[in-house]
Amino acid sequence: MVTRMRAPNPSPMTLDGTNGYIVRVGPGALVAIDPGIEDAAHINAFLDAARRAHAHFAAIFVTHGHPDHYPGALALRRATRAPIFAHRSATFGYDRPIDDGMRLTFEDTAFVALHAPGHAPDHLVFWLESERALFTGDVVIGTGTVVIAPPGGDMRVYVASLERLLRDYGHADVIYGGHGPAVRRPRVKLEEYIAHRRAREEQIITMLERAPATIPELVAAIYAEVSTALWPVAARQVLAYLIALEREGRVAAEPLARAPSAAEAALLDPDLGALADDAERALARAELGIGTAAEPLLCYSLVG
Repeated sequence: MVTRMRAPNPSPMTLDGTNGYIVRVGPGALVAIDPGIEDAAHINAFLDAARRAHAHFAAIFVTHGHPDHYPGALALRRATRAPIFAHRSATFGYDRPIDDGMRLTFEDTAFVALHAPGHAPDHLVFWLESERALFTGDVVIGTGTVVIAPPGGDMRVYVASLERLLRDYGHADVIYGGHGPAVRRPRVKLEEYIAHRRAREEQIITMLERAPATIPELVAAIYAEVSTALWPVAARQVLAYLIALEREGRVAAEPLARAPSAAEAALLDPDLGALADDAERALARAELGIGTAAEPLLCYSLVG
């Protein structure tokens, strides 16, 4: 009933490519989920799958508006005239707005749409009742963890989304994520994700208990065993934790009276020009929240 359609866009940000899915929802009817990038061969693979099934696309679901998930939906709509369903806050062109808890009913099955922000403000997760399956986009993926980077990412909101999924859908049989293999033990995976976020935050607090520190200093200590090529990503994650702690009055930030060193600047304002192509640069900007202004060098300390 569920077929994975992996986009041909492997990269450090997308693992072996962005996962799309086709779900049979009735006699001769299909739903496409996250058709991914606008690539002719990839979209043709969706069309060929429908032809082989003697079926048509009744709807196209998009989990969120990052550029490795939604452009293929626009292309598939042009080819099939199937309506695109997305959260009402999505900024790309869609046809049917979705709200939290909305039930999307087809002849043989139904989905429940869950607003699950944190990775992206417009993020949706789809619960397929008949398969006891969660389509989680980039909220939960099959390998590793998810980037939570401001301004679009919010660590507290993200963990709340994980906790909701664990509480209400921990009985699921499978998670079909936006990247990597299917997750066959959803409850265990969700518990691991929540524990990982709590442990990383405790690492940051423990370091700040010893002495005030900058984000580059926190990254160098906490991610010492991680390739330095990934430290700019880690810096954005650390920033997300610090923003949450600062908002709660637990951490304070003060600017340093010096400019960042070259190494510090490379973490706070990474050079996206080194990436392979425009698509990778656009994805990095969306995932990491990197804009035109460099992140200032701040020193963080615990309050009280």
